[in-house]
Amino acid sequence: MKPEKLNYFDLVYQVVRLIPSGRVTNYGAIAHYLGIKSGARMVGYAMNAAHTMADVPAHRVVNSQGLLTGKGHFSTSTEMQELLEKEGVKVVKDKVQNFEKVFWNPEVELVL
Repeated sequence: MKPEKLNYFDLVYQVVRLIPSGRVTNYGAIAHYLGIKSGARMVGYAMNAAHTMADVPAHRVVNSQGLLTGKGHFSTSTEMQELLEKEGVKVVKDKVQNFEKVFWNPEVELVL
């Protein structure tokens, strides 16, 4: 029997599961790490589909400026911010504060 082949969404979810509490990353960093040709947009599609998956901390993925662009996919418009703030990430006007400090780069943090 052949092992099941992972698709791009599964690969994205594997990386997102590794983002530590209190840290965030962005769509482009995940795409670059995985070598996904369609880039950040494909990661965004995966994250849009992940909002109901309890084991995928989708709230830790923001855009390249630290904006909570995925907040519309959560059960309330404030849930993404609330989840980040519970982890110690400060958010003001839908933007992660001290973005460079809390940014988690899979290229640096993970070894292939």
